[in-house]
Amino acid sequence: MSSTASATSRVHTASRRTELVRAHTWTLGISAAMLAWTIVLFAVVRDAYVEFRIGRFDLGNMVQAVWSTTQGRPLETTHGTTGEQIVRLGGHVDPFLVLLAPLWVVWQSPLVLAFAQVAFVSLGALPVFWLGRRHTGSDRVAALLALGYLAYPWTATSAAASIHPVTFAIPLLLFAIWFLETDRLVPFGACAVLVMSTGELMGLSVAALGVWFAFARGRRRAGAAIAVAGAVWTFVAVYFVVPAFSGGSSQFYGFYDQVGGSPGGLVRTAFTDPGVIIGALFESHDLAYLVWLSVPLCGLFLLAPGLAAVALPQLLVNTLSDFRSMTDPRYHSLASIIPFLIAATVLGVARLRTSRRVPAAAAVLVVSGVLALVVGPWPRAVGLTPLGGRATPSAAHIAALSDAVSLVPNGAPVTASNPAGAHLSARRYIYSIPLLERAEWVVVDLEDPWTVRPDSPLLNRHPEVVRAFAKRLDLDPGWRKVFERDRVLVFRRVNA
Repeated sequence: MSSTASATSRVHTASRRTELVRAHTWTLGISAAMLAWTIVLFAVVRDAYVEFRIGRFDLGNMVQAVWSTTQGRPLETTHGTTGEQIVRLGGHVDPFLVLLAPLWVVWQSPLVLAFAQVAFVSLGALPVFWLGRRHTGSDRVAALLALGYLAYPWTATSAAASIHPVTFAIPLLLFAIWFLETDRLVPFGACAVLVMSTGELMGLSVAALGVWFAFARGRRRAGAAIAVAGAVWTFVAVYFVVPAFSGGSSQFYGFYDQVGGSPGGLVRTAFTDPGVIIGALFESHDLAYLVWLSVPLCGLFLLAPGLAAVALPQLLVNTLSDFRSMTDPRYHSLASIIPFLIAATVLGVARLRTSRRVPAAAAVLVVSGVLALVVGPWPRAVGLTPLGGRATPSAAHIAALSDAVSLVPNGAPVTASNPAGAHLSARRYIYSIPLLERAEWVVVDLEDPWTVRPDSPLLNRHPEVVRAFAKRLDLDPGWRKVFERDRVLVFRRVNA
């Protein structure tokens, strides 16, 4: 080899080594940011749990399903409105929860699920960084976009909210996009299977991702196979799995009474009265929802409309719903929208001139960060933010609830108010007011007005029902009041 060629080779090797060191340095920096983000958010969630600001709906529901799995009864829960023992698949098809059971064996606390969710969501920063570096060729731009993902206010609110299997799909979908971008279909398939295991409708997002892959990347056969697999999952889950475990159709069809009340009804309404569909899509709260999603990302995802459009199935599911929380950006139904808006923002920034990429990525980070400070999951007084929140109970009330919960023996069937229920769900029978069923103990928080009723899968605000329930137990000779402090009551069945 000539001396010139040898020198060129050494220069190339040194350049490659420098590039690898730089890449590792940026990756370590992103990892440090992920760790810090996880620690801060977990501290927020822990405080919310300790202060009884998280309820049985939905943290306790997930805790009971995971705990039951460790007891040899996979995904068994107490139905929130009927008090019957059911397998969770009759409500939501999210067998992903089974994968969390080993964590409970290691640390038997609801906080282990909270930590898992926060830590797992933080991992989404890595595929965002990799996508940014691949499409922009700049580590700096990629790092700003990865930090923008962590700063995006709805990433934080999703991670810190009550545990939901679909929230785990946020990083999984980002990894899925990365694997499609790098043409690695086997790891993509693993991610897609995990994504679909988090919910019955997640197959729609996988199907839409397959359509994008077919047309945007020219992989027609692979894209079609992905689309079919996703559609089949949702069809089977909705029309076979849910009825098999519930004995009827999905209880959540009631969220769509305005537009037909079922998938078939929605299609009929679209043909017979399309104005109803259009009206449902363009209500003021739906438009506000779109603004809340778009502003933190500076609308840059619109520069990559193909990938952004993959979010449409879930966006339509949310905006067509009669249940207003579906268009609250803090609600967990946002989980299969966030990844596509974030990834489309990365591609959108890559389509700008090179000189504009750093300012654009920095704008996403700054705007998202500022909004996260205003509307994020941080403790604050109710009404201080445009979206409101749940007030922190007084120290005396928190102490009363903690003492009340500690009186209930492990494993004893119990009826509890929503906040207390989150602390008492690792047992076979856990009911919500006003159900008694097998309950041997009852914990009533008169400050919590939420109750259940047979015709709704949701909690309903009825403080008069809570007061009447407590009075009935107080007068019933079959129950004895064993605790009362700061409007927190504990009753025990006399023959228990």
